[in-house]
Amino acid sequence: MKTGLVLEGGAMRGMFTAGVMDVLMENDVDFDGVIGVSAGAAFGCNYKSKQIGRVIRYNTRFCADKRYCGLGSLLKTGNIYNTDFCYSTVPLEIDPFDFAAYDANPQEFYVVCTDIESGQPVYHKYLGKNDHGFDWIRASASMPLVSRIVEIEGRKLLDGGIADSIPVRYFQSIGYDRNVVVLTQPKDYQKEKNSAMPLIHMKYKRYPNLVAAMENRPAVYNETLAYIAQEEAAGRLLVLRPPEPLPVDRVEKDPEHLKAAYTIGRQTAKKRLPEIKAYLQG
Repeated sequence: MKTGLVLEGGAMRGMFTAGVMDVLMENDVDFDGVIGVSAGAAFGCNYKSKQIGRVIRYNTRFCADKRYCGLGSLLKTGNIYNTDFCYSTVPLEIDPFDFAAYDANPQEFYVVCTDIESGQPVYHKYLGKNDHGFDWIRASASMPLVSRIVEIEGRKLLDGGIADSIPVRYFQSIGYDRNVVVLTQPKDYQKEKNSAMPLIHMKYKRYPNLVAAMENRPAVYNETLAYIAQEEAAGRLLVLRPPEPLPVDRVEKDPEHLKAAYTIGRQTAKKRLPEIKAYLQG
């Protein structure tokens, strides 16, 4: 039996995920592997490095900082989240990511990106600092329209959520047969057509497979939710989700809103903790 933790993205809805993760780490709940998409990758890597509280700490500290994110960064750099500050200054200098602990932990950590030329998901086992620094995580979290394309090993990559928002099937396919899934939308949520599709068609006209993937994303996402519900009902997945829509914007500037979403994640995990432990023990 291999246990896995599957982390959906959702930009700053990931504060819910951060709250869940911190409670699990505080209670020594471990997994053989973790897979994260977008914010799930950017925040989920802290599970392998065992840095409790780091996600909520640096996000509340810098969410309103112009160096961190905002329209100014987008206009100046092409990235709404400033690459140099978010993926260099913060994790290497101000609030260091513990690469030594990450490397020492045998847990596998995967990120999901989207290959913009094929429109297909790329699943990558991230090996730490020598594996292109934070570029794989940055690629997974590079939201279309507000982020520059990230090139790694000849591939052009964007947000993993475009091609596979909740990579449950992939984790099951590589042997993770007892998975906890953390979603960032409430139970009855259904994804609707992206209102920005006209802009997407214009900006990415050179990448028709990417545009098609974004056109199809709502149908693919909602079908994945149906599959998760089926697996959950059969006892093959344990799913954590917020009880109602989270009180955060995708690019949230109010630290109190981030704390509120984080607290909801903590409360959800604490409530389900005995169930989680029993499920993982088989």
